[in-house]
Amino acid sequence: MSTLIVDDVRLDIPEWVTDLASFRRWTNTPEFPEQGSTWWLNGKVWVDMSKEQIYTHNRVRTRITSVLDLLVVGDSGLVLSDGALLTNEQAGISGNPDLIYVSQGAIDSGRVELVEGKSDGFTEVVGSPEMVLEVVSDSSVEKDTETLRDAYFAAGIDEYWLVDARSEPLGFDLLKRGATGFVATRKSGGWLKSAVFGKSFRLT
Repeated sequence: MSTLIVDDVRLDIPEWVTDLASFRRWTNTPEFPEQGSTWWLNGKVWVDMSKEQIYTHNRVRTRITSVLDLLVVGDSGLVLSDGALLTNEQAGISGNPDLIYVSQGAIDSGRVELVEGKSDGFTEVVGSPEMVLEVVSDSSVEKDTETLRDAYFAAGIDEYWLVDARSEPLGFDLLKRGATGFVATRKSGGWLKSAVFGKSFRLT
C-alpha cells in the first residue's frame, strides 16, 4: 500500500494498482477516494486533492452543463457532469472529466459503451464520446492543457472544450480534431461553432 498525504488528506493507493485494468477495478471498491480527482494518466495514478473553487470552477461547469443539457433533447444523447468515469483503453486513461457528451448514435454503434458498476448501476463510459469539457484550476493547468489534450486526441474524441475562468478575460477554447492533434476553432464575433452540437457558443 502506497500512501500520499495531500493538503492533510490521506490517500492509500493499493500496491496492486499497476495498470489501467487494475485502476478500473480499484474504482469499484469502497477504498477508492470520493474526494478530489483521481486519474490513471501516463501509466500512473494522478491525484488532485485540492478543494474545488465555487465561482471559477463549480459554477462554470454547472452553467455549461445546464445549457448543453437543454440542447440534447429526448433520446439524442447524454450530457454527463463530473462524476461519470471515462475510460479509453487506446489512450490509456481513466478518470472524471468535468463534462462528457455522448450521442445515442455513439452508443448504438458501439463507439461508446456504458458499463455498470458492481452495485450502483451504470457508472462508467468506455470508448470515445464526442465531446469532453475541462475547467482549469490552479492545480490542474498542466493536466488539462497538455496531458489531457494529447490523451483526449488519442482517445478519438471529436471536441475538447477547455475553459479557464480564473481571470479576465475568460478563456474558452473549442478544440477540434486536426490531422495530428487538436486545433483551436476560430472565433467569429466572439462565437465558437461546435460541429458536435451544430450551434455556436460564447462564454461571458
